[in-house]
Amino acid sequence: MANARPRTRIQERNRGTILEAALEVFSRHGFRGATLDQIAKAAGLSKPNLLYYFPSKEAIHVELLSGLMTNWLEPLEALNAEGDPIEEIIAYVLRKLDMARDLPRESRLFANEIVQGAPRILDQIEGPLKTLVDEKAQVIRSWSDQGHLASVDPYHLIFSIWATTQHYADFDVQVRGILAPEGDSHFADAARFLDHMFRATLTPH
Repeated sequence: MANARPRTRIQERNRGTILEAALEVFSRHGFRGATLDQIAKAAGLSKPNLLYYFPSKEAIHVELLSGLMTNWLEPLEALNAEGDPIEEIIAYVLRKLDMARDLPRESRLFANEIVQGAPRILDQIEGPLKTLVDEKAQVIRSWSDQGHLASVDPYHLIFSIWATTQHYADFDVQVRGILAPEGDSHFADAARFLDHMFRATLTPH
């Protein structure tokens, strides 16, 4: 089979425009609520033009999720078994909070997929994500066993980090409705609070 021709600059730009528009539409409406017409309109393209680049709504969604999973794994991958245990975990918390601030649409896209039962990324959750979490959970458990951390369940620690950081993206409207912050100023307050909370939880007594 002949190799596919490399995409032109215009084709790459149009694909990028479609994916950016789809990210906005999917993060607002979820997969079921989003339509190709909405994505085409947001991209400033006709529907036939959009279908030239992607054969279906699902194809666009899968492409977005694949890129998202790569980004999602990076902060946990950076947790270094050779570093200071508490500082490594706090750094992970703050990286996840930065993602909630900088990539809120991606976080909501992921949350919507999970709520629907993860039909398009379950293999990645049960594969690469589980493998990585198992690996880092073992690192955290060994730190606890060596007395460098308080005794904690490493899996539930990781879940708690996800819950307390991704909340600021997935429930952004609620957070802003209650706090009425100036811009993203509440993220600095959240960082201080989470640093204090996790440091107190993890410090051996």
